[in-house]
Amino acid sequence: MRAIVRGFFVLGFLVAMLPMAHAASTTVRDLPPGLEVPDAAKPGPGFDVDRATDAYLALLTPEQRELSNRYFEGGYWLQLWGVLYGVLVAALLLSSGASQRMRDFGRRVSPRPWLQTLIYAFLWLLAMFVLLLPFSIYEDYYREWQYGLATQAFGPWFVDQLKGLMVTLIVMAPVITLLYAAVRRAGTRWWVWAGGGAFVFLVFALMLGPVFVEPLFNDYKPLREGAVRQAILSLARANRIPTDNVVEFDASRQTTRISANVAGFLGTTRVALNDNLLNKTSLPEIKAVMGHEMGHYVLNHGLRLIVYLTLVITFAFWFVHRAMDWALARWGARLGLEGRGDPAALPLALAIFSVFLLLLTPLTNSIVRQAEAEADAFGLNAAAEPHGFAMAAMRLSTYRKLKPGALEEVIFYDHPSGYDRVHGAMVWFKEHQSVPIPAAAPTAAPAPTQP
Repeated sequence: MRAIVRGFFVLGFLVAMLPMAHAASTTVRDLPPGLEVPDAAKPGPGFDVDRATDAYLALLTPEQRELSNRYFEGGYWLQLWGVLYGVLVAALLLSSGASQRMRDFGRRVSPRPWLQTLIYAFLWLLAMFVLLLPFSIYEDYYREWQYGLATQAFGPWFVDQLKGLMVTLIVMAPVITLLYAAVRRAGTRWWVWAGGGAFVFLVFALMLGPVFVEPLFNDYKPLREGAVRQAILSLARANRIPTDNVVEFDASRQTTRISANVAGFLGTTRVALNDNLLNKTSLPEIKAVMGHEMGHYVLNHGLRLIVYLTLVITFAFWFVHRAMDWALARWGARLGLEGRGDPAALPLALAIFSVFLLLLTPLTNSIVRQAEAEADAFGLNAAAEPHGFAMAAMRLSTYRKLKPGALEEVIFYDHPSGYDRVHGAMVWFKEHQSVPIPAAAPTAAPAPTQP
């Protein structure tokens, strides 16, 4: 496995560079804790939506905004480099014969096609983990520290990567085995079966991921008693969300980002907030964020997005089917690949799949962005916290470009921009100026001492 050995050499080089990762920018990224309502955003007969929006946008210093733009725009290139890196890894596995040798090893172990595929899948997933790790170290560790978004040292970060590998092996190896069973049984219609399998997989991931996978990476516990918990339970009851399972998790051990979600169904529904949201923001912000997240649940975005994304994935499988048959006819014999049912051709199939999905990025982003915009509107009406929503949007804008161009937003944004969110909140507030602004808006909870 010379390809894997090469991956380890590259990995060693990058690990040697890790001390440089902690030299983050000297610009203070985060906004101060608590709610800040600019004078131009306060109610009055002359309230102007655009002036109020600009006043919120001005909460970011030019240095903070430039840092946010650099980080987010760099992500555009990372999407391209990530796919190209994956294509190079696929070419390495095929041209070196590593993929074919993994297939042959499976055949020596068992005469059963399903077991051969399962063995290949385990070996291939391990190889991909090693070969893609250098890029992951740069993207998910080094760069996050470089821009002041990470809090986790390399050792704990790498342990999390190993946990992710364990989950991948347990889940994806059988999925790949089933995929190739469909290819062998359904022939030229395999992509239809695979699309149906993708739908089932996404449904189970939505149900089981929050319960069994996410606790592997963070400590989940019942949300601390107090005003925040009562406000969230009140929002849930008012919007007929059938749960009293409200939890917090320690995302601060990994990142400085704020986040929350309402996930699950059929008895697994759970409301989760990370500790950054609890410790860095005010109660109006938390209520606004949770109103948005509950909007996803009430509007059934989970199932709707699964249906839409399944259609996209099925279309991608069809494209892989057509492109694979052409590629195998042209290069299959030279590479020692025996047809679309040969698991050794998986790197080629994945490369085609990845490139095609990259080309569909504007479509998939637009599908998700529409749902996010609907949840924004729902959250403003449910929580009635326009200033909390605007402030939360500004916090997110410390690492998301605040005001993109129209085409830029269509291609690269899977959420509405910070500008659109603040502007929408101020439009809502203009029609509801009787909504009180909290006289004092401290953070929701005292921040714990960091180790």
